[in-house]
Amino acid sequence: MTATADAEAAANELTPLADYLGSVLRRLRALPPLDLDLTQAHGNVLAEDVRAPHSFPAFDQAAVDGYAARWEDIASGGRGVGYVPAQPGGPGGRSIRLNVVGDLGAASWRPVRLTPGACFSVAAGAPLPITADVVVPVEWTDQGMAAVEIHRVPKRGYGVRRAGTELPAGTLLARAGTYVSPALVAVFAATGIGHVVVRPSPRVVVVATGDELVDVGRASQPGQVVDANSHALTAAAAEVGAHAYRVGICDDDPEGLRGLLEDQTLRADLIITTGGTGTGPGDMVRRILSRREGGRAGPVAFTEVALYPGTALGFGTVGAEEVPVVCLPGDPGAALIGFEVLARPAINLLAGAEPVFRPSVRAHLLETVSSPAGLREFRPAHVAERRGGGYTVQPLSGGPFTLSGLAEANGLLVLGERVTAAAAGSTVDVLLMDRRR
Repeated sequence: MTATADAEAAANELTPLADYLGSVLRRLRALPPLDLDLTQAHGNVLAEDVRAPHSFPAFDQAAVDGYAARWEDIASGGRGVGYVPAQPGGPGGRSIRLNVVGDLGAASWRPVRLTPGACFSVAAGAPLPITADVVVPVEWTDQGMAAVEIHRVPKRGYGVRRAGTELPAGTLLARAGTYVSPALVAVFAATGIGHVVVRPSPRVVVVATGDELVDVGRASQPGQVVDANSHALTAAAAEVGAHAYRVGICDDDPEGLRGLLEDQTLRADLIITTGGTGTGPGDMVRRILSRREGGRAGPVAFTEVALYPGTALGFGTVGAEEVPVVCLPGDPGAALIGFEVLARPAINLLAGAEPVFRPSVRAHLLETVSSPAGLREFRPAHVAERRGGGYTVQPLSGGPFTLSGLAEANGLLVLGERVTAAAAGSTVDVLLMDRRR
């Protein structure tokens, strides 16, 4: 049997990535909803649809600083067709002048009515006088105080915001699953909403395992490897919107690992471990968490997945609260790819966010690439929009294991299990690493 045939036979024993993800994500449920004050809701995801209880604007108001008037009193300056100069003398030798009968600011609250030939000086946001249907901007007048002369005549309705023209009462403001952005907070507040029901941001605890690990601040040397994973994965979880906590390094000590995970279940909605997922003599995480007890399987199942890099992934629950745990490989590149394909969707699902996966596009491949048979490869790449529409994608040097490539990438080139080579000019799938939820 040839080496290629051996590789294909081994790949056939792996679980397809789509099947594995489906089996994992079906076991997760969004976190219970919370009613939060509006200022605390930002960054979370709505648990239910939100409708406007009140209109916005809430009342007729001036949109610009100027003079609120009746359009029929000033229409002689050009009949309101566009913005035209008023005739200096006007019909019959009269200039377009109105008496200024008062001032209205944003805090004015008493209703007032305009009489023919009169106007109010108004600030932007001020309530509109009854019967007023136009606001003449200050710069189109002589800015008079007792009387004002109008030099240009706006169309009827210019400078006026009518109640409910932007958001009538009852408008669907956002659906369940929508991320609460600062702009959405403003919309809620403007329509009279002080609390919303959201899914809380998941609390994610990150643990790096391995006797060889040392903390940052020094260089790796034989027998010692700087722990890059726990720092990177904590940042990745925070980027998705989780409350991320880095526990740090746990040695390959069975009792120490069990105790650490048990302790973290008190403050975690999801635990991510990195390292020890293989079948080698030092892979303690897999050995401990998959151990059968009392005839039952261990709390975490480790699966050989058709994924490149990093085929060995673990998922299960730990502790009395059955907190979900995701176990990722120890290689930093494989850990980050594993986070993208497994941990990131899990966090989004717990948060109630939709969609749970990153957006993807079809892109024109600029360079021929090869890929392992039977594995779905995720390779760092740079994706760009083309002038005529569509996208191009350039694979980054070094392949999927390089941290420098991942740091440069704004996309992940995806090559399916049946793809062993993709020619330049072909169309491929690319996940967009847009750095947003």
